[in-house]
Amino acid sequence: MSDPVVVPGGRDVRGRLDSSEADSAVVACPPHPRHGGSRSDPRLRAVSDALAPDIACLRFDYGPWDDQRGPALCAGDAEHALAWAGDRYDRLGLFGYSFGGGVALRAAARTDATLAACSVLAPAAEADALDGVDCPLQVVVGERDTAVDPAPVADRAKELGHTVERRPSGHAFHGDHDRVGRLVGAFLRARL
Repeated sequence: MSDPVVVPGGRDVRGRLDSSEADSAVVACPPHPRHGGSRSDPRLRAVSDALAPDIACLRFDYGPWDDQRGPALCAGDAEHALAWAGDRYDRLGLFGYSFGGGVALRAAARTDATLAACSVLAPAAEADALDGVDCPLQVVVGERDTAVDPAPVADRAKELGHTVERRPSGHAFHGDHDRVGRLVGAFLRARL
């Protein structure tokens, strides 16, 4: 079951809530909207499927893109989505893929919501983005990723004692969506 959601916060942020009858929820941040990223991304859907039906998943689209403040606005969209979910669910998790992984890390570091866990897949982020995350964190990277360099984020996550998973995949994890969904889903499920 999937229900439409309009996330309050001053921007046009819309999403789909999967498995809405659960006690816990994960907010899923999509890849870059300028490169076709949306709430329908197959990696977000795979994670949502792995969580269902016990854990709800809010897959959302960012508000309108702004070339000067895009990443900060998108992190704000994720924070508003977390606030919306926090009003409805007992425990919260956060997930992001690619650009959405960087958004998720920024939102995890800034949010007022209490996060039980955060997972990022092939995050397009600077390694120092992890420093402010104070919940259990999973970083999943593709060893053949040519879109982003996974080493700095993976190495920093390891230094900070977070879980790092390396997959024999490229950035898009072609042919590996279900397996990655189960891997991320298991990490989040165990903490929610």
